[in-house]
Amino acid sequence: MFLYGASGHAKVIIDILKASGIQVDGLVDDNPQITQLQGYPVLHKCLGLSPFIISIGANNIRKMIAEKLQTEFGTAIHPSAILSPTAKINEGSVVMQGAVIQADVAIGKHCIINTGASVDHECVIEDYVHISPHATLCGNVHIGEGSWIGAGTTIIPGVKVGKWCIVGAGSVVTKDIPDRVLAVGNRCKVIKLL
Repeated sequence: MFLYGASGHAKVIIDILKASGIQVDGLVDDNPQITQLQGYPVLHKCLGLSPFIISIGANNIRKMIAEKLQTEFGTAIHPSAILSPTAKINEGSVVMQGAVIQADVAIGKHCIINTGASVDHECVIEDYVHISPHATLCGNVHIGEGSWIGAGTTIIPGVKVGKWCIVGAGSVVTKDIPDRVLAVGNRCKVIKLL
């Protein structure tokens, strides 16, 4: 498995792959000054390499790279994560330590389900979403493409968060959130357009 992006996020994915018994073959990064990360070689071209996981936390950059690379993508799921056998996780997505993914959850491509996050039954998470550490998505929540749900956020059952939103850390989301907004607080409110 190769990683695209040699940063802190890559370090966590390396740990996940090692814990899962998956060999890390190397990394690719656009910065020519980075030549290794944790003893793994960092290359600057990815021609002919696969499979990949894009190890970059920024949702928009993950999307740009995924659309640019014409290659096979893998997934990384830490063995301490709890996954329902009816959950579906698409290519390029990462599930970190202690995450819980319940029955009939659908996780899109190139998503991050971060440390200790809880995604309950029948949630739909579209492509390029980041669910931050210890966020809680109650049942039947829908998260639109590219949205970022902040650490410790709680989203009550049945709520829909639009595309390319940011929901601030510690928010309590009780109502639907439209596309491309920053929303924060307990009770979560839209504070600006993105």
